[in-house]
Amino acid sequence: MFKFLLLTGLAAALPYAEPEPAAAPVASLDAWHGGWHGGGWHGGWHGGGGCCGRWRRRDVSQGGGSGWHGGGGGGWHGGGGGGWHGGARKSKVYYHDLSKNAVGKQCTLTTSMLRWQRHGLRMAHESPTDSGGTVRARSPIINESVGIRTPLLSSTVTRGSDGRYYSMSRPSSSQSTTSSASSISTPKEEVKHGVDPEEAKQAKKTATGQAWLRLFRLAKPEYRLLGGAVGLLLVSSSVTMVVPFSMGKIVDIVTSAQGTIPFGLTPGQMFAGLGVMFVAGAVANAGRVMLIRTAGERMIARLRRQIFGRIMSQDQGFFDRNRTGDLVSRLSTDTMVVSKSITNNVSDGLRATISAAAGLGMMIYVSPKLTGIMLGIVPPIALWAVFYGRYIKRLSRRTQEAVGELTKVSEERISNVRTVQAFSREAHEEARFDVEAQRIFGLAKREALASGLFFGGNGLAGNLALLAFLGLGGRMVMRGEISLGDMTSVMMYSAYVGSALSGLTSFFSEVMKGVGAGSRLFYLLDRAPEVDPNASGIELSRSQLQGAIRFDNVSFRYPTRSDIAVFQGLTMDIAPGSRVAIAGPSGKGKSTVAALLLRFYDVRDGRILVDGHDLRAVNLASWRACVAMVPQDPILFAGTIRENLLYGNPQATETEIIGALQKADAWNFVERFPAQMDTYVGERGVSLSGGQRQRIAIARALLARPRVLILDEATSALDGTRERRVLDALDALENVTVTTAQL
Repeated sequence: MFKFLLLTGLAAALPYAEPEPAAAPVASLDAWHGGWHGGGWHGGWHGGGGCCGRWRRRDVSQGGGSGWHGGGGGGWHGGGGGGWHGGARKSKVYYHDLSKNAVGKQCTLTTSMLRWQRHGLRMAHESPTDSGGTVRARSPIINESVGIRTPLLSSTVTRGSDGRYYSMSRPSSSQSTTSSASSISTPKEEVKHGVDPEEAKQAKKTATGQAWLRLFRLAKPEYRLLGGAVGLLLVSSSVTMVVPFSMGKIVDIVTSAQGTIPFGLTPGQMFAGLGVMFVAGAVANAGRVMLIRTAGERMIARLRRQIFGRIMSQDQGFFDRNRTGDLVSRLSTDTMVVSKSITNNVSDGLRATISAAAGLGMMIYVSPKLTGIMLGIVPPIALWAVFYGRYIKRLSRRTQEAVGELTKVSEERISNVRTVQAFSREAHEEARFDVEAQRIFGLAKREALASGLFFGGNGLAGNLALLAFLGLGGRMVMRGEISLGDMTSVMMYSAYVGSALSGLTSFFSEVMKGVGAGSRLFYLLDRAPEVDPNASGIELSRSQLQGAIRFDNVSFRYPTRSDIAVFQGLTMDIAPGSRVAIAGPSGKGKSTVAALLLRFYDVRDGRILVDGHDLRAVNLASWRACVAMVPQDPILFAGTIRENLLYGNPQATETEIIGALQKADAWNFVERFPAQMDTYVGERGVSLSGGQRQRIAIARALLARPRVLILDEATSALDGTRERRVLDALDALENVTVTTAQL
């Protein structure tokens, strides 16, 4: 007999802590109307309040209203209002010079995006927020903060052993993973827009030299193709370097009777030889381009495969902190930037290096004196290139982050376009998208300005050097120190060298872009998941698993809400083959039980035992192969019904598929479709109703033949009759533990 366990009202039967509802940002700041002591900022700066603080050596008196550290009205650290405080999504939170009277005070506040300036702070004026809690900011405000959601924080001020004051910040769901102490000191770090603090910290630690080396290591598997390309590059560059020397000799032959052709060749032989060399150079150049492009595409494919694999192996806490659009941007845009910087760009850089070295050698051979004039511009250009490259590196990373943010916004809004249209928010979403697009445009303008100044300065330096070259070279020709042909050769070589130096600066800037984009990829490649699905452990098999589950004094907090305890000392047993219903109001942790059973997260304290084995010691892949889960809002992939069903068991036969559909009470509507199981369901299954998606998901789970079946409100979209049919079919299953989470 199956054992039935009904846990009615998990709030009463099981230890838990209900997450506090997220508070919306403060409605408005009245746009500073109402004065500094009136309606603006919920009582103004000097409305009294709470504890005594100091801001730029300006004392705040104590009183009963609100103020900078006010207890009830708002202000900078007001207890119930909100205001002027650092940080935004995933950004660090800073305080400034809290006095000892602030110790132990609880401050609840709504953050706004800030930027430190020479004379103080710039703040975002908040206008009334929309239903999503998005701040519409007005000037003055930095571009990076427009449209940022302002999370509610709760902080307690304490004094550390070093005598400094600290605040333990409680991040909201969009903030960092753990409560962290933020030093009460003047903020020196720029607030990043939409950047994971863990990733930003790693990016600062990575030296440029290390990033260069790692960037070029990505090309190591393609050394054969790249080596062949370098060989062909030497051939094509050698042909190119012959041209100026030959032109000089031709000029001497035409203008002087003493002009001679090298190697005793006749004019016809010389022109024929040059023609053969030019053809060989063209063939070598074509081969070089083909090899470089092939190596680049292979590198992009390999890098994307590695990045995708690392993303798929990350823990759920990682996905709680990173949005899909940004990860997709790294897979698509960042990988292309990195690949270009170390394939096509490296090829161009090598060609420029060879051209510069060979051209310089020939210039010295023909006329060392004229060569010295041209070399005078190299040191200032090189120094200018170093500063330019560093700036481009920082700008490139910010640009890639902005592109990722734009991708996040567009991906989320397009995926939920029905909701957008249902609330008539098209214009709002267009405006929000435009904010992100303008942010990218602003960064692009900065890059355009920097590039214009850099290359314009280089061009000016080259032209000035050319004027000096013509003046000195002309006098040397008139004095008979060199021939007109030699001067022509040196001038052409100098043009080649100048072009090569320009190519080297472009190469340097592109590599810096690759370093900036590469740091975002290296973070993914290096990040070790907190729950590693590939870690070794006890192997479980479907045939031997009994399905005895025990929650032993389990305590758990979500990584993004680490100050809220979901479970405290939860203990319960689920016997093999039993049906366990966990019932309770919404938000009481029912879905969390399912997430912990699949080990999407690790418990903070206690253990989850499966057949007596600690789940953390079990090979995760073998355990999940024995488990199937159907969430309340199941996701179907864009494809046919058959393809979605086979996702649970690719080897399932036609008979098994139909049997699973019948048990899930889905065959009756599937067989009525003209294409039946080959019906296309659309992205996320939008072509089906909610109840149809749930039944397809249940059939998919049954096809996996799980030993443990988890239904997380999986029949909530079904009417009573259909739900009874599905549950009766599930009751007939043997050796399966069904954990249902229903209201």
